[in-house]
Amino acid sequence: MNRPPGAAGRCHLYVFPFTWEDYGKLGFSRDPLARLQALHHRWYDCFDLDRGALVATETERDARDLELRLRHALRVYNAPAPLTIRPQGAGHTEWYRGAEAALMAEVEALRREGYVVHAPLRPWLRQALVARGELLYDWTLAQLPLGAWRDFDPDDAAQVLVRDVLDGYRALDIPLAPLLAPEVLAWHGRCDRVAHGDRR
Repeated sequence: MNRPPGAAGRCHLYVFPFTWEDYGKLGFSRDPLARLQALHHRWYDCFDLDRGALVATETERDARDLELRLRHALRVYNAPAPLTIRPQGAGHTEWYRGAEAALMAEVEALRREGYVVHAPLRPWLRQALVARGELLYDWTLAQLPLGAWRDFDPDDAAQVLVRDVLDGYRALDIPLAPLLAPEVLAWHGRCDRVAHGDRR
């Protein structure tokens, strides 16, 4: 369902801090939203969207060079990947503990050098999700054939995936009603009730 925003040559250095502690991921990506989704299905809960940052670069090579520069500056803060991160998302390197102030100081230095910095992350990510919103209608119907899943089943991996994707739109205050079939919108409304033990 992902469609990278912007021109093919653009890339970003990213800083993704955890919500609940001074622990974060440094890296580069042509599509930071897809990168977040690969690291954790509920990326909007796991990572603090009001504390992270993106640094826009013209090429992937530029982003790689900036990442290497920051890795050298922050090597004393290096830490193992958290257990909550999906290993298949290749999120096992460039994690830092206790480095938020140092990381953001490096990002601010890049801003002064003339790089475009998106901080906090939330507005950029919201724009990226809105740009992909037109894909939601067909994607959800492919995952949730109408009439097949009347109720949310938390043990069904496909249903959990769809719920998590839609919850991301809600977390960034993007209205879902214009983007979904009415039946899918109603199904999503039932997800919360099941999560809280109400199956009515």
